[in-house]
Amino acid sequence: MTVLKIENLSKIYGKGDTEVKALDNVSFEVQKGEFVAIIGASGSGKSTLMNLIGGIDSPTSGKIFVDGNDIYKLNESKRAIFRRRNIGMIYQFYNLIPTLTAEENITLPRLLDNQKVDADKLYNILQTIGLSERKTHLPSELSGGQQQRVSVGRALINTPAFILADEPTGNLDSKSSGEIMDLLKFANKKSNQTLLLITHDEKIALQADRIITISDGKILSDEVMKS
Repeated sequence: MTVLKIENLSKIYGKGDTEVKALDNVSFEVQKGEFVAIIGASGSGKSTLMNLIGGIDSPTSGKIFVDGNDIYKLNESKRAIFRRRNIGMIYQFYNLIPTLTAEENITLPRLLDNQKVDADKLYNILQTIGLSERKTHLPSELSGGQQQRVSVGRALINTPAFILADEPTGNLDSKSSGEIMDLLKFANKKSNQTLLLITHDEKIALQADRIITISDGKILSDEVMKS
C-alpha cells in the first residue's frame, strides 16, 4: 500500500538571475511500513522536500499524495488539519510548548482537533518512550533526549500515515541519538509505522531499509539496503 506518492515535484525560489531551483522534478513512492532515509548535503533540497511533504510550503509544480489524497488540492487551513491528523512531524529542535507538560504536549494534536484522548493508547506511548514517571514535567525539566522522546510520542498519538522526521538526532549527544533511533525503529518494526527520516548523517541513514540521496534538487540514487 502506497502511503506517500511524489509526482514530478519542483520548487523554484526567486526569478531571473536570482532564480534557485531547490527541487527539480522529483518523483518517488513510499510503501506502508517502510523506513526510508533521505540524505543529502546542506543545500541539496532535502529540507525543502520535507516542508513540501509536510504541507508547510507549496510546490512550484508537481503533486504529493498522502494516503491517496492530493494535499495541495486542499486550502491552507484544511491542509493544516490534514497534516495534523495524518503526518507525524518530528523536528531537530523538538518544537514543544514550554508551558505544557510532557503528557499535554503528546496529546496536543488530539486536543486541537477536539478529539478524545484514548487513555490506553496514551499509557502505551508513555511506556514505549520511557516517560511514564515524567509525564507531568515541563520541557524545561527534561533533558534534550527526553524532550525528543516527547516529540516522538506526539507524532504517534494520531496513528499517522507516516512519521516525517527532520534531523531528529541532530541536536542530541551520541547516547541520546542512539536511544531516539532505537525508539523510531521500534515503532517502525512493532507497529509497522512508516518512517521517513531526513538527515545529513550517513551513519543514521544506514539504519534505514532504503536510502534516497538528493543532490542539487534531484534524486541522485534510490537504493534498497540489504538486510
